[in-house]
Amino acid sequence: MSRGIGEFEPLQEVIPEWAAVLVALVTQLGDVWFLALVVGGVYWFHASKREDATVIIGLTLAGFSLITALKHVFALPRPGQPLVALESLPWLIQPLYEATGMGSGYGFPSGHALMTTIVYFSLAKRLSISTVNRRALAAAALVGIVCFSRVTLGLHYLVDVVAGVAVGLTFLFVAERLLARYSTEQGTVALSLAVVVSMINLVASDMDPDAVLTLGASLGVFGGWQLIRLGIDLFTFERPSNAARPILFRGGLAAAAAAPLVASLEYFHLFSLPAAGGALGLALGVFITIPVLHHSHRASRVWRALVFWLTMAALGVRYLLRPSTWRRGYAVGRRYAGRFRRWLGTRISG
Repeated sequence: MSRGIGEFEPLQEVIPEWAAVLVALVTQLGDVWFLALVVGGVYWFHASKREDATVIIGLTLAGFSLITALKHVFALPRPGQPLVALESLPWLIQPLYEATGMGSGYGFPSGHALMTTIVYFSLAKRLSISTVNRRALAAAALVGIVCFSRVTLGLHYLVDVVAGVAVGLTFLFVAERLLARYSTEQGTVALSLAVVVSMINLVASDMDPDAVLTLGASLGVFGGWQLIRLGIDLFTFERPSNAARPILFRGGLAAAAAAPLVASLEYFHLFSLPAAGGALGLALGVFITIPVLHHSHRASRVWRALVFWLTMAALGVRYLLRPSTWRRGYAVGRRYAGRFRRWLGTRISG
């Protein structure tokens, strides 16, 4: 049974063939790679509100896991109503259109609609550009443009994008209520939500590759954030004795998140899916800690001191391993051995 209401013909008739690629490029505003770039950039450069950026990362990862699970639960096909036939486009443009304007997999609900709703409205709530109302209007416009492009390209029925937006808004409502209850630990709560939803996704999707990678990413970011919070807590304590509890708590959470990632690299083949998930998680854990070290004055001082002493140690080891050093050491040793023998000979003869 079709989910359509005859929405394709009115939309596709008004789009000329030459504009098909433009519509396909517009839909990239809701693609995973673009959203990841936006969210990662906000985290990297929005140093004044690092925890808000971490919340957006957590909600993004949770949303991706949610849409993957829902697609496998419903398992409904795409419409199969392409805006243009691939063969009708110039051969130079065909690869671009195939990569941006075509899709595979299940169609309900729309992942682009759900993810743009979560990401852009989360950004609108937490960024400080212009006013809240203007940011919300901009987010709604971006979501609407992406949804329009998905239907126009024939990749989703209208009900698919409507359901995607509805699920995204419902998820944000529940998540924001949860975050409001734990206002001092919003980053940890958002990333915990990402880990929980990714575990559910792993079961619901029957170990789909995207589910494995998202679980690894969620664990890695969660572990990295715990190390960041541990560093923040340690810098606020005046006495070392006060640091025992956060070290045990934050360090334990970070270790629990990192353990399955390290184990996946240890017990699975290097190019296997679990190993890829573990490597992705560890890489993202490093990714979120680097800008914090860069922007923190105290952390920068500790890092510079550590780099200095490690450099000195490396230069010392390098000096000791040089052949010329060994030759000088051997010559000095022979000289002092000769003096010792002469001194010993005089003592015996005397």
